[in-house]
Amino acid sequence: MRVRAQLMMVMALDKCIGCHTCSVTCKQAWTNRNGTDYIWFNNVETKPGIGYPQQYEDQERWHGGWALDRRGRLRLRAGGRINKLLHIFANPDLPVIDDYYEPWTYDYSHLISAPLSDAPPVISARSKLTGEPTRLKWGVNWEDDLGGAHERLGQDPNIAGLEEQIRLDYENVFMFYLPRICEHCLNPSCVASCPSGALYKREEDGIVLADQNKCRGWRFCVSGCPYKKVYFNHVTGKAEKCTFCYARVEDGMPTICAETCVGRIRYIGVVLYDLDSVTAAASVPQDRLVETHRELLLDPHDPRVMSEAERGGVPFDWIEAAQRSPVYALACDLRVALPLHPEYRTMPMVWYVPPLAPVVHGLGSIGYDTEDPDAVFAAIEHMRIPIDYLANLLAAGDRGQIEEALRKQLAMRSFKRQEQLFGRGDTRTIAEAGLNPEQLEHLFRLLGLANYSERYVIPTSHREDAGALQTEHSGTDFPGNHYRDKKGRLRLRVRPE
Repeated sequence: MRVRAQLMMVMALDKCIGCHTCSVTCKQAWTNRNGTDYIWFNNVETKPGIGYPQQYEDQERWHGGWALDRRGRLRLRAGGRINKLLHIFANPDLPVIDDYYEPWTYDYSHLISAPLSDAPPVISARSKLTGEPTRLKWGVNWEDDLGGAHERLGQDPNIAGLEEQIRLDYENVFMFYLPRICEHCLNPSCVASCPSGALYKREEDGIVLADQNKCRGWRFCVSGCPYKKVYFNHVTGKAEKCTFCYARVEDGMPTICAETCVGRIRYIGVVLYDLDSVTAAASVPQDRLVETHRELLLDPHDPRVMSEAERGGVPFDWIEAAQRSPVYALACDLRVALPLHPEYRTMPMVWYVPPLAPVVHGLGSIGYDTEDPDAVFAAIEHMRIPIDYLANLLAAGDRGQIEEALRKQLAMRSFKRQEQLFGRGDTRTIAEAGLNPEQLEHLFRLLGLANYSERYVIPTSHREDAGALQTEHSGTDFPGNHYRDKKGRLRLRVRPE
């Protein structure tokens, strides 16, 4: 067992109001430069919808992430080294600018320079790539609040197999918001796809970064990422991606998207995992992916895990932070958070608490007594959002994982509602959902009342390791320039002249 620490994020989708504040602040902080006009490290999508870039979830088209070969071994969907060598100058799996959108601006000077006339002057959109007038056809937020436009609804890969159900029930149209950043995966396919080794996963906190000095602009990382969260800067000729605001988290501060989130939907914390088990966990059958991923995240209170973590160089304050981690609680202890598209086998580390529709109102409309605790779980089958749609999005098609998460949220809401109205709640409901009273209070606290310090448990980086870590992440030195001694400490490898 080799225990490593990883920063992880969980988002509670019920609380997202789709305001895009996270996207705007991230844009201002990281991608407000030439060549990054179309780049959004953080974006908020309306589901159902085809997302950004268009249909990024359709891996039959883009060949991102991992798949199992006939022997059950992991392989890149886009092919290995030979395939990359054959397509190094013409990558067939690369989205084009129209799949994102052609960035534009407006001819604002015309407002001042236009001659006097009876009608006010009009400005037209101009491409920021060519400078020519352009017709706006697509954008990062083109589908906002549409709940799946009728002409594109069938293009959402998560609707596969549900077309008739959603068509027949479309009078009960549904939608929810899905904020997305880089998943900072435990088994990142972007890192494995890069021929130059420019993408790497930081040892100390698991953040996946792109070394601008090593990047040669081949863009296999873009096609290799199934979430399409690696971008190409056409001005610098380099790949860029979400950095998990590493400069902030090193000082114990949350990412800028989390800091400015209006709905307080984001939670950030440390989890511990077994590095030796990642490949095996990513290679299990699809119906076991979510549960195996949970098992990969180790119990930080286990004395053996704590001992192995210290032996592996994880600082004690990071182990202590993992024990207070809100993300471990939501993902493993309470089991209400789920990974985005685990079937890509990248072991993503941005998880989501699935959303509930207005279920109490829905129960009343179909004849149930909304105060009857026995009727609470009937709401799951009558949600506006189909269970199978959420399962395709967050559980590799496993309905059971979604139902478990929704039952626990419903039980918590029902119990607290009864407590508010009648002075006491029915403990049968929470027991049937698999919660005990302490877990229920913890879940209620995290999803409803958690303050800043409870939502973000981020230990600071250790400055005493800065020299060794700088050497580890340098792209200008020879490979293999560091090693761990018998005590697990990072040392610089010195070569003789």
